Amino acid sequence: MQAGSYLTATRGYAAREARICYERAESLCNSLNRPLFLYAALMGQWRHANTIGKLPEALQIAKLLYLLAEDHNESALLIGACHAFACTLYFLGEFVGARQYAMRAIQTWRSQGVRPPVEDVDVPITSTLSFAAISEWHLGEIPSCRATIAEAISLAKQLNDIHGLVVDLVWAAILEYCERNPSEVERLASDVIELSTRHHFAHYMAVGTILRGWARSVSGNTVEGIAWIEDGIRDFRAIGGITGLANDLRLKAEALYLADRTFEALEAIREAEAILERTGEGHWRAEHHRLHGVLLAAIGDDETQIEASFCEAIRIAKEQKSVSLQKRAEATYAEYRKQKASALRGRGFRLPLC
Repeated sequence: MQAGSYLTATRGYAAREARICYERAESLCNSLNRPLFLYAALMGQWRHANTIGKLPEALQIAKLLYLLAEDHNESALLIGACHAFACTLYFLGEFVGARQYAMRAIQTWRSQGVRPPVEDVDVPITSTLSFAAISEWHLGEIPSCRATIAEAISLAKQLNDIHGLVVDLVWAAILEYCERNPSEVERLASDVIELSTRHHFAHYMAVGTILRGWARSVSGNTVEGIAWIEDGIRDFRAIGGITGLANDLRLKAEALYLADRTFEALEAIREAEAILERTGEGHWRAEHHRLHGVLLAAIGDDETQIEASFCEAIRIAKEQKSVSLQKRAEATYAEYRKQKASALRGRGFRLPLC
């Protein structure tokens, strides 16, 4: 169990060696009737499946965790199970369900103040707060999401949960990305890189590098920014990360667009869309379609394809109840139609990224 925990932290959630440790631990836990350690073994397997793009498998493991918590009437196990559900549902684009499970975990923790029953990579409640925050952002609850992510960071520091703190700082940076605040993304990404370097957190070192690259690109230094993003994506692939890779490629596409390398940006977004089809991820699917429309408009592509991209972005956002992404897609579509009305036919459009 300890080997699995250390391997997960230092080699990333997708480390096959960690999965092997947790699978061996699971068989021992069953034979020795050790439910608390079985919970940690299942959590390790859930993290692995969730990271390598096997979201249906991750959802099944989350269900096993939930049944285990119910069978033993253990609040600490319930918090972990709800965290697993919240995280996986978020990546599937089911923001309402993700927030519901996250809030159940948070309310249980607030009412009882329970701690994890066994040593694990991090304390589930801190990252659960992060998933509650990002789900709130999608649902249009911006003030609430800011308070929730601040609580997550504060709690991780209070519990001296370094790995959990890095997780929360990453989600804080992602929220600032959502709000298009590159200076804050840069600051938070720098903290993530510094802590990940010090503690050898390979997964979050790659993520922090990508976020810093995006911030540099949006701030005007596209050459350096794109180099950072490409380095981060290379490292993320090297440790086996798949879930989230499509979003990393979308950030690369945005940076390439800002550098007037639109055809390369289209290649990145098409690769991202292929990954989404394979993994079933849905949390940024609407944004992928919106950006695809922006890129097609920039090269003066067929109007039918451009319109279809924007309409699909709006449809998906509505279906997922992502108020924030729906507003963004509708605003971009309105700007496109405005520019089209006053531009020469066949001319490319320079639409804003947000």
